[in-house]
Parts: sequence; C-alpha cells; structure tokens
Amino acid sequence: MMKGISRREWLKSASLGSGMAFLGANGLATSLTAEEIRKFNPRPLAGPIRLGSNENPYGPSEKMRQAMIAAFDDGCRYPWSYNSALVKMVAEKEGVPEDHIVLVAGSTEGLKVAGITFGKGGEIITCAPTFLSMMEYAELWGTEINWVPLTKDLDFDLDEIEKRVSHETRLVFLCNPNNPTGKLLPADRVMDFCETVSKRAVVFSDEAYYDYITQPNYPSMVELVKKGHDVVVSRTFSKVYGLAGIRMGYLIAKPELAKKLQERVVANTNIMAIEASKAALKDNEFYQFSIKKAEEAKALLTKTLDDLKLPYLDSHANFIFFHSGKDILELNKTMAQKGFIIGRPFPPLNDWCRVSTGTIEEVNLYNQAIREVLG
Repeated sequence: MMKGISRREWLKSASLGSGMAFLGANGLATSLTAEEIRKFNPRPLAGPIRLGSNENPYGPSEKMRQAMIAAFDDGCRYPWSYNSALVKMVAEKEGVPEDHIVLVAGSTEGLKVAGITFGKGGEIITCAPTFLSMMEYAELWGTEINWVPLTKDLDFDLDEIEKRVSHETRLVFLCNPNNPTGKLLPADRVMDFCETVSKRAVVFSDEAYYDYITQPNYPSMVELVKKGHDVVVSRTFSKVYGLAGIRMGYLIAKPELAKKLQERVVANTNIMAIEASKAALKDNEFYQFSIKKAEEAKALLTKTLDDLKLPYLDSHANFIFFHSGKDILELNKTMAQKGFIIGRPFPPLNDWCRVSTGTIEEVNLYNQAIREVLG
C-alpha cells in the first residue's frame, strides 16, 4: 500500500478496458494496451514512486531488451571493437563525420571529462541553477567557477555571461533546455552567442533534453560544430530512450576537440549499452511513444498546478518546475511520507519543485497527493 492512498482505492476511480486505462486530473482517460505494456515496459507500481530524476519509466523497450539479451555471450569481450557500429549510427544521425563523435558512459561522464579537459587552469562560466555535474567535478581539479544568476524570468543570462568572458575563461557551459527549469533559450540569440563566444573560449551545450523541444525547427548547436567552431554538444540515451541505468551518451565536437576529450574518457562504455543504444536508434516507435507519454504527463501535472493556482515554467523537457511556495526540503519530506520522491533543492530557488514525468498512473497518484499537501 502507498501511504496516503492505496492502489486499489485509486483504481476504483479508473476504468479498465482491454488494456490499462487511467483517468487524469482533467477527466480524460489515457491508456496502455497490453501490446504497449509488453513493448514499452512501464514500471510496476512499487513504492516509493520516483519522480525526482527525470527518468523515462517506459524503457528499455522490448527491442532494446532483446538486443541486450542477444549480446550476453559477448559480455566476456572488451567493448573497444564494438564501438564503431554505434559511432557510425550516431554520426549519421547528427550529420557529422565519425571523428566528431565521442562515446561516454552517460552524458554526465562527457560533462565531467569536458570540465577537466578545457576548464583546468582557468575558469568555467555558467548560470545557476543548472545541471551541476561538470562544475562540481571541475572544482575538484582546481577550476574556478564564475557563477551568473539566472535572469528574473529564470533564463540563462547570455548577456552577462558574454560580459564576463575574459582571458581566464576556458569554457562556457549552457544547459539548453535547462535543468531544472526546462526553459529554452531564444534560437537566434543562443546561436549568435555560441558563435561569438566560441572564438574566445570553448562553449559546451548540454542538450540532454533536446528531443523534448516543442518549438518547430529549433537548432542544435551541432550546426556550429559542423562549421568548425569551438563548440561541444552532449546528448544522452538516458532520457527519451529510457536507458538511464544502462549508461550511454555521446559528445559531438570538431576532431581536434574530440581527440582531447576521447583521451580523457574514464569509464568508457560496455557491450550491453552499445547494443541497447543501437536498437534504440532504430526503434522510432518507442521514441515517438516516449515523447507522447511525456507530453500527456506534463499536461496532467500542469492541470493540477493550474487548479492549485501555483506558477510553473513552460517546459521543453520531461519535467515541470513549479513554485510550491514551500521549502523544498520540507516538501520532499512530506511527499516521501506519502510515497513519492520529487526533485532535490536547486538553490537559490529553494521554494521551487521539479517533478518528473512518470507513468500516467504514477502522475495521477502524485497529483492526488500534491493536492492534499498544497491544496
């Protein structure tokens, strides 16, 4: 039983058809057929419900799982000779030569490697709050972090970052869409910023949530990599592809930068991750399903926030960042008692909360709980 509400009690308010149907806060039913359950592997309800790490609960898909099972016999082999097929697929996807791709064990490894490769001996400039892995790791190696506050609208302050670039600056870090806000930088402005600033320092564009962007024709900074600029882009298989626990990501950079990054890769990857990622790139059905379910879940989350009259940011990711008006540590504790894990603190926005898109069933249970807490 979940604290606050049991699964059986909640299911009394849902209709069950040929598959599993769930009623959202807006009264609209959304369902998974038996075939979707088989292919897309939603997590069974088991406490606590994890809505704090921006995971995709529908992965790995059936095709990815079968690819990993088929690779078991190669588990005794080192992965070096198996990388090339995946590198080729990623390069084709991104429209760059293969020498522009660096495979890493989740994009977090790529961020850390880039931080010590380019930040050492100087400073990294970025905004706060954002995803901290690069900066926290680089600080351990003596890199100074030049923190710029987000704007009053909680956007990356590109103007202030550009003003601060100096001879001490080795790298500028952007997270776009940003984690934890989910906000997207203006397309023209970010492209111009990266092109200009990359003439003075390496610009790193973390695009872990790029797949969730809803703005049509929004550019990736890979376009600047293609033009030879000192720009590095990171992508991951952890989010839309549902492989967070398998650990696979990649960096895209011009060959001179890619070579430096490759030399500093620590964890490397593994046979299962390689084969799962190859299957993921071919599994467009699962890709589209994941996007669709994230949008459905966000709609349910924001409907509840609207009902509660709580402000939130327009999200181009698989989470919502909202102003709870309550200290996040206190809110975390209360929600944990009800069986939910939600986002960690993101100073200085300590009364804001980041909640991830779980399955529709999980989101509906969460919505009922958060109404009880904040209603």
